[in-house]
Amino acid sequence: MELKKNREKENAFVAEGPKVVGDIMDVVRPDILIATEEWYKANNVSPNDKYHIVSEDDLRKASFLQHPQQVIGIFPLLKHKIDRNIPAKELCLALDKIQDPGNLGTIIRIADWFGITNIFCGTGTADTFNPKVVQATMGSIARVNIEYADICELLDSLPADIPVYGTSLDGKNIYEQQLSPTGIIIMGNEGNGISPEVMSRVNKTIFIPCYQKERAVDSLNVAIATAVTCAEFKRKFGH
Repeated sequence: MELKKNREKENAFVAEGPKVVGDIMDVVRPDILIATEEWYKANNVSPNDKYHIVSEDDLRKASFLQHPQQVIGIFPLLKHKIDRNIPAKELCLALDKIQDPGNLGTIIRIADWFGITNIFCGTGTADTFNPKVVQATMGSIARVNIEYADICELLDSLPADIPVYGTSLDGKNIYEQQLSPTGIIIMGNEGNGISPEVMSRVNKTIFIPCYQKERAVDSLNVAIATAVTCAEFKRKFGH
């Protein structure tokens, strides 16, 4: 299940650890569960022909983690189709070629924290069900709707008055910008930012100001930038 082609073939993904597995189990039952006897007792779950008790040594052999955490679950892929009218009703994220699994997982967790329940992932974005992504979400993958889509086609389908925010070094100070409780926030690639074809469809550019006078730091990590951006939107509009 480490490779995307295998996940798609089996229509399944792997999650590990009590927190991640527990949160996903609140949404969908696992196809297979392997866990220590202690985990089954602590979670009041009964082993059966699909839920197996294993030793910590066997769990270690099956795990993708350096330090396995009591339980591994194999779940059916969580597939979503997001209503294209959603950006007119609430704030969404769109990710343009976010390639690092850790960043993607953290962004999903950040979205969950700030109550953003819909994320569009553009072509070139890492696979949501990569084990590293799943682990980095810390269970938030179960509460956020994620759809892979052509970002340009998505933006072209929206009414002209929908705010499309793009982070850019040439944008307006986010703390001075008029923001909206609805629309789409686009976060770009770790090294290159938002691609030109997507940026051409942005109608509101925003910038997180740097308070280091010499600007020794060129940019923020994209996950951190997402957190700062979401925090400012939610600070202005609450829940």
